Amino acid sequence: MESFEIKKEDLERLKSALNSDDAELERVLAEYHASEIAILFERLPLEARERIINILPTDEASDVISEMNEEQDPGELLIGLDPEKRSEIVEDLDYDDATDIISQLDEDEQKEILRDIDEEDASNIRRLLSYAEDTAGGLMNTSIIKVNIEMDKMAAIDEIIRQSEELEEFNTIYAVDADNILKGILSIKSILKAHANTWINTLVNRDFVFVKADLDQEEVAKLFSQYNLTAIPVVDDQMKLLGRITVDDIIDVMEEENTEDILKISGVSEDEELSGTWIAAVKSRLPWLIINLGTAYLAASIIRHFDTTVQNIPIIAAYMTIIAGMGGNAATQALAVTVRRISLTDLTDQQSYRTVLKEFLVGMLNGAANGIIVFFIALVYDASLKLGLVLFLAMTGNLIIAGLTGSSIPLVLKRVGIDPAVASSIIITTFTDCAGFLLPLWLATKIL
Repeated sequence: MESFEIKKEDLERLKSALNSDDAELERVLAEYHASEIAILFERLPLEARERIINILPTDEASDVISEMNEEQDPGELLIGLDPEKRSEIVEDLDYDDATDIISQLDEDEQKEILRDIDEEDASNIRRLLSYAEDTAGGLMNTSIIKVNIEMDKMAAIDEIIRQSEELEEFNTIYAVDADNILKGILSIKSILKAHANTWINTLVNRDFVFVKADLDQEEVAKLFSQYNLTAIPVVDDQMKLLGRITVDDIIDVMEEENTEDILKISGVSEDEELSGTWIAAVKSRLPWLIINLGTAYLAASIIRHFDTTVQNIPIIAAYMTIIAGMGGNAATQALAVTVRRISLTDLTDQQSYRTVLKEFLVGMLNGAANGIIVFFIALVYDASLKLGLVLFLAMTGNLIIAGLTGSSIPLVLKRVGIDPAVASSIIITTFTDCAGFLLPLWLATKIL
């Protein structure tokens, strides 16, 4: 199945149906999956979204709202609905999805929604709202299937059937004791294959992966990837079962973390939404650009120091911008790879050393290869063997510096507790720009 993309004809059909009666709108909406409707919402005003949600059956409406991105303000859509329809949708949502959406609203709006829904649902959502959004507790769903470890097979099956009425799907069953302490996990297959008089405690897998509620979501994602999990239980400090996190939630986390790293490396604050206003974008980016301006002046001061060399050998000014630019590109490559490695695993000292050594070798070889190219360009177009030698040495040296700084600086920042994706790019740009100007100018002064 191909991924859905908004096409002009789809949007025109939907807008035409919105201008027609409810029957026509229902007929058009029936042709789209909930996730596709959520994508189409990106191009529709709030009033049109509200009408569509009101027309859809509750289960489909809740699916559409749960599929909306945070930037689409599903909370704003929810709070604007008729209270009865809104309550039906919230009660139909998984607790984790309902919590994510309600958390976007202010406190009074949260209270209004929670006051109108079933008290058990409200209690579960309030409990999830108490956890930080980017932790295991903030990700988990409290709707789970659990059985007492002292049950026999037939009693456990009856309990699973009773609890499953509240869940759309599940793959794992959790075994707990009388105090709700998690003792192990069970697969549906193991229960079905067991004899009728088998006790659950003989079927339990006691070697399982779990997370504490306060664990950062990025660490949770690493566990899913490392152990190829589809779900993971969440417990408190006493090992009491609180809920579960499923792989669909982790896919969203991975996308969020990757986006965050890309924005940080580019000098964009994680607080800036991709669909935010130009004012928010300016406020987010301007401080980093001002810092970058300061580092640019540092690089410019190097040129001022060698102004005599620039006056005597003006051609060097053209080449040094190439060398500085190549160094910046090479450093960005090394930085991206290193930050990605850090995000996937905690590198040991030996792994960190190998990472830096690898980038040093890559920088040296790439620098030499590009250095040979600029050497021959200088030889052909400028008829100067010495200028070619200067450019070869400068290019090789700057790409070595790019590899070393691009790999070592994020590792050092990580070691001292600073997010490497935030500060690395500014520091590395300073190194490569300064070296890109200093090396050719200094070498030209000495050789030419």
